[in-house]
Amino acid sequence: MEHIRCLIIGSGPAGYTAGIYAGRANLQPVLYEGIQLGGQLITTTEIENFPGYPQGVDGNQLMEDLRAQASRFQCEMRAGIVTKVDFSAQPYRLWIDNEKEIEADTVIIATGATAKYLGLPDEQKYAGMGVSACATCDGFFYRRKTVAVVGGGDTACEEASYLAGLAKQVYMIVRRDELRASKIMQERVFNTENITILFEHQTLGLFGENGVEGAHLVKRLGQPDEEKVDIAIDGFFLAIGHTPHSKVFADYIDTDEQGYIITQGATPRTNLPGIFAAGDVADPLYRQAITAAASGCKAALEAEKYLVEHSL
Repeated sequence: MEHIRCLIIGSGPAGYTAGIYAGRANLQPVLYEGIQLGGQLITTTEIENFPGYPQGVDGNQLMEDLRAQASRFQCEMRAGIVTKVDFSAQPYRLWIDNEKEIEADTVIIATGATAKYLGLPDEQKYAGMGVSACATCDGFFYRRKTVAVVGGGDTACEEASYLAGLAKQVYMIVRRDELRASKIMQERVFNTENITILFEHQTLGLFGENGVEGAHLVKRLGQPDEEKVDIAIDGFFLAIGHTPHSKVFADYIDTDEQGYIITQGATPRTNLPGIFAAGDVADPLYRQAITAAASGCKAALEAEKYLVEHSL
C-alpha cells in the first residue's frame, strides 16, 4: 500500500495553495484533483478581486497559475476521486475511484462546495452571461443595472443587500409568501428602497440574445389566479444555498446540519488529529477564492507542524 505523508484532496484555490506550502516545506504532498479540475472558479469568466491581478484574470487562467506554482514545489498532481475513507485509526486509509487504496499521515480536505441551482436549462445556457451564484464575486459587473436574486433566506437577503449598493434595482424572487430570513435581515431588505420583493413567484426561464435580458416568472403557481410575469433584468443571482462535498467523510469528521466541516476556532483542525479542512467545504460564510487560498495555507502549516511533532 502506498504511504503518503501529506495528502491533499481537491483542486481549487484551497487545495493548490495547500500544495504550494506543503511542497515548499518538503512534505512530499500528493494532491488528488477530483472531478472538476480547478474547482468552481473554472466556471467563472473574469475574476477582478484576487490580489496580484490588477486587470482581472480569467478563472481558468488563475487556476492554471496556482496549479503550476504548486507543481513547481514538487506537489504531485493526480487524477482521481476519493470514494471511501477509513479514519478509524492512523495512518488514515483512503480509496481512490473505488480501486486504489492508500494511507496517509495527514489529510487536507479541500473538496469545496457547489452552489444549488433551480435546474433550469437556461441557467447553463447563460452561465457566465448573466447567471451567477456569488454576488460578492460578480456584483461589480452590474453597477447601475437591474438584477434578480432567487431565494428568501439569510443568504438571499445578504446577497440582495450587497447588490443594492451597486445595482439600480434588485428584485428578490421568493417562492413563499414570506421570507425565511432572520428578522434583522428581513428588516434590512424591507428598508432598502431599491429592493423589490416578489413574493409567491417562481422562475420559469430566462431570455436574452447575447446574455440575460429578462426572466419569465409565474405568480401563485397552481392557484386560480396564477399569472405569468416577465421582468427585465441584466443579472440573475442564485442564493438558495450550497452543498459542501463532505459526504464521504461524514462518518468520521464532524459537520454541521448543512454538511460543512466543523473546524476548531480559527484553525483548520477537525475533530481528528492530522486531518484538516480548507476552503468552501468548511466555510459557509465567505466562500471567496482568497479566503479559500488562505485556509489552504493554514492547513499546510498545520500539517507540517503535526508531522514534525509526531516525527512522521
